[in-house]
Amino acid sequence: MKHIILILYLIPSFLLGQHVIKGTFSPAESYNVLLLYKVTPTISEYVANAKIDDMGKFEIKLDSTIQKGVYRLVYAMPQEDYNFDVIYNGKEDVELKFNAETGVTYESSFENRLLTSYTNSMSMVTQSIGNYFRRKSRDTTALNTIFKTQRETQANYENAAKGTIALEFIKANKPYTPKGYTDIDLYIKSLKKHYFDFVDFSNPTLQSSNFLTEKTLNYVFGMSSKNADKITTFKQNIDVVSQKMKVAPIEIQRILLFDLWQQMADLKIEPVANYIAEEYLMDIAVKLNDQELLHTLILYKDLSNGTKAPDFSLEVDGKNKGLGKLSNLNVAEHYVLIFWSSGCSHCLDEVPQLKMFVDELPKVTVKVVAIGLEDEPTKWNALIPKYSDFIHVYGQGKWENHIAASYGVKSTPTYFILNKAKEILDKPEDFEAVKAFFKNKVSKISSE
Repeated sequence: MKHIILILYLIPSFLLGQHVIKGTFSPAESYNVLLLYKVTPTISEYVANAKIDDMGKFEIKLDSTIQKGVYRLVYAMPQEDYNFDVIYNGKEDVELKFNAETGVTYESSFENRLLTSYTNSMSMVTQSIGNYFRRKSRDTTALNTIFKTQRETQANYENAAKGTIALEFIKANKPYTPKGYTDIDLYIKSLKKHYFDFVDFSNPTLQSSNFLTEKTLNYVFGMSSKNADKITTFKQNIDVVSQKMKVAPIEIQRILLFDLWQQMADLKIEPVANYIAEEYLMDIAVKLNDQELLHTLILYKDLSNGTKAPDFSLEVDGKNKGLGKLSNLNVAEHYVLIFWSSGCSHCLDEVPQLKMFVDELPKVTVKVVAIGLEDEPTKWNALIPKYSDFIHVYGQGKWENHIAASYGVKSTPTYFILNKAKEILDKPEDFEAVKAFFKNKVSKISSE
């Protein structure tokens, strides 16, 4: 009997230790499953998942063993692009609504609502400052009033957030606020100078979130310079960011700098991506013995526009005798390398279009070198007679093929455009981009 009473006594205590993260995603048909991760400075630890039902609703139960901290909800693939962070303090439920257009709003959760309110309030003040300078107003009292509002808003939210996880983010996001009237040039200069004054890169809570990544990206892309071109400004900003983050463990520096590198790579700003790699990331990769990162950085640099394309033999399985290597070719002004496969539906759609397009160009303008990535050659051998003007190279082993590896090929079709000297000029995403490259070149020649 005593055991039964003890169990009944414990049940309410256990239930009190349970909380939930729940909410609604819209449009419901766009989402299926939600993944929850506990974010730490260096890794994200899987916690749970939940099905998103036909109404877009989900619920994840959190028992008393779940620690407070920053959690990440992943709602689509790739995970690094489709996620948002949630604060869980171990004391309250979190209820939210997420819309693909407007983002996340919180129905309940004091900390998340407070942080969202803070972000919105400070954004409105920043907008007021921008409007003032755009109007070229000379009303110094009006500007001083806006600055006073900014200081008071920051102080009020810091006071309201005492004892919360949200306070760490509110303090770190504290903006530079002049003590009195200032003109726009001095304001922008001071804003840049004091941008990181309150950002502690060694803070584990900030490290366990997207905050530091977003802060560094905003600085690098948002802080322009009147006296330097875009590439130079990016490099100068990256130098500042790199210096500021030196207080963080090297693993954190790797994460932040790689995010910057990836952003530049995605935007095809190759000189800056390679600058990040050569000045900072490669050294970090060596210190961490991160061979995969080092290989990625070196391969990207070797395939950047303006570099010599990796050389390879055109004579495979007795075909193309006498042609030697790619570097020996001297039959056209430009070369299009296409990595394709006989089992790739996109390839079977684009390769005929590429042939028709090249056939319409003057004879010595473009030569296509088609590398067929195959597990076995039967289908490939049946197809290549249709494209007799191409130089065909059999890529045995498909994804393990050494030519594909030297060009970093991960999907088909993949294109490279080379000049007469076999230097890489462009890496088009698809056939339409190939066509656009040559049409643009023809129009430039016509206008000269």
